[in-house]
Amino acid sequence: MLLEIHDVTVAYQGLPVVREVGLRLEIGRIGCLLGPSGCGKTTLLRAIAGFEPVQTGEILLRGRSVSRPGFSLSPERRRVGMVFQDLALFPHLNVADNIAFGLRGHDRGRRRLRVRELLSLIGLEHAAASFPHQLSGGQQQRVALARAMAPRPDLLLLDEPFSSLDGEMREKLAREVRQILRQECLTALLVTHDQFEAFAMADEIGVMHAGRLHQWGSAYDLYRRPADRFVADFIGRGVMLPGTVVDERRVETELGLIKGRVPAAALPGSRVEVLIRPDDIVHDVESSNRAEVIAKVFRGAEFLYTLRLPSGAEVLCLAPSHHDHDHEPGERIGIRLGASEWSFSAPHPNGLLESCGEATRQDVLPKGK
Repeated sequence: MLLEIHDVTVAYQGLPVVREVGLRLEIGRIGCLLGPSGCGKTTLLRAIAGFEPVQTGEILLRGRSVSRPGFSLSPERRRVGMVFQDLALFPHLNVADNIAFGLRGHDRGRRRLRVRELLSLIGLEHAAASFPHQLSGGQQQRVALARAMAPRPDLLLLDEPFSSLDGEMREKLAREVRQILRQECLTALLVTHDQFEAFAMADEIGVMHAGRLHQWGSAYDLYRRPADRFVADFIGRGVMLPGTVVDERRVETELGLIKGRVPAAALPGSRVEVLIRPDDIVHDVESSNRAEVIAKVFRGAEFLYTLRLPSGAEVLCLAPSHHDHDHEPGERIGIRLGASEWSFSAPHPNGLLESCGEATRQDVLPKGK
């Protein structure tokens, strides 16, 4: 295990901004701390780097304690590289010299060889003599990455490295950086508020809010197996559809009967809520379930419809834009759930159910969770 964080709390002037966070990141994996501004993700990253002390808990790198109350190994002794949000490239140094900056303890021949390797890896061999102001934003990102990678750190930390780029470029560069890290066999931890950037780059993602880590898992798990209401709302889009427990295997909803393993605490007759994602709703002209279109958004390959059910509950539906019908607000259309069977494993302590079925399953939450 490369990185272990055990019940870490970090505070500023006595006010906790990271609260009892725990996670593990294996060698060669790319992790991500994802959450809204002010949730504590950058503070946690700085604690891992050694720039902030911890009030409780412990941080270990390769099994060695580097931070605990009363002790903090200096940043330069942690073998951790960092790419800052503002990149911090040296404007008076060219690309090659910026990359070589972290190799000052190496002899000239090894330094030159490593710089050539990295220039090739980031696709900037032609720009070795250029200065940062002569590069595009994406090229500057690659140089900052290469500089941090040059001394072959055990762990690479990236603090909102793509925030200055537009959305499409961010996602594209995130994929490219992932490929570069894979080629170098580096372990990395990214901080971002952009979930698509996180999905494009990370193997494991931790969702943070108000200083707490709500869930640590794959992008698929966060989307399809959210640990709580905050994760369900923050990742992707979806709505909570009311339902009634029929028995330990079935929940009745306005869109039909959902079969699955219901929490033991949810007795027959109990009211629950079912997480419905837009891709769970299928437009079906033959369906007897009718819903009124109240809004639509064109997304190129698809339309996102907001639909009102007879009860007044609203759901979202994704439909291909090449579909024969382009529905307008006020129309009533046929819809159905995208699967007839849901398989669930044991419930989380907080009441959420995890799926052991296919991508079309739903999560059932006790009402009010």
